[in-house]
Amino acid sequence: MAEEKNQKKHFVLVHGLCHGAWCWYKLKPQLESASAGHKVTVLDLAASGINTKTIGHDVHTFHEYTKPLLEFLASAVNQPVILVGHSFGGMSLALAMDLFPHKISVGVFLTAFMPDTVHQPSYVIDKSLAGANEEYWQDTEIVTIPEKPFTVTTFGPKFLASNLYQLSPVEDWELAKTLVRPGSLFQQELSKAKNFSNEGYGSVTRVYVVCNEDKAITLESQRWMIQNNPPKDVLEIEDADHMGMLSKPTQVCDCLLEIANKYA
Repeated sequence: MAEEKNQKKHFVLVHGLCHGAWCWYKLKPQLESASAGHKVTVLDLAASGINTKTIGHDVHTFHEYTKPLLEFLASAVNQPVILVGHSFGGMSLALAMDLFPHKISVGVFLTAFMPDTVHQPSYVIDKSLAGANEEYWQDTEIVTIPEKPFTVTTFGPKFLASNLYQLSPVEDWELAKTLVRPGSLFQQELSKAKNFSNEGYGSVTRVYVVCNEDKAITLESQRWMIQNNPPKDVLEIEDADHMGMLSKPTQVCDCLLEIANKYA
């Protein structure tokens, strides 16, 4: 038991669309103080958080967007990490798992897009957002740059309040309103990209964490992705909105510790 208690794990947390490393501010200290005190790395992907690049100007491709995560994994990582991706961060997880399968002990999809190895990478995004109309997006600004082709998305305050943060403390919604930045789902590019491989992405253990009150990636969409490409395990958090790490941080922490003990 003592040996197990002292075994520190390394969590790498990857944010979703328009967000940044800041959205893990509740979860990071919980994981670091839990049991033996685990190591936690939170990253800003390109053009996110305090990363100085901007989407559409400096960042045009999904690979460029994910580069901070790929560079981190390419550097000397002493032990395989527990890679956690939220929302669109699941796509960055898949790319990282494809390129660095031996550096990742388990990929955790926290109410995230979880692609397969059978279809093009955009498949799960296309399916999940197939019914998303103007009413769904509300005050979100979506601008297509035809010559790229490239779409830039900026979440509006109403969309954040009703679809992402509806069960989170109002302070977190206020924080998000000041910190979210324009982002892209890179759907046009990902619809033409080669499939993730069985040898890379498909070889890494995957666990899905369901947030059952998510209005951005609905429960139906989460269940469909789990059925489409079954992970090793599925955990569920009750009364969690899309921002589970903010609305239910202790429960998310408990899930990650359970996953770490089982699979890392």
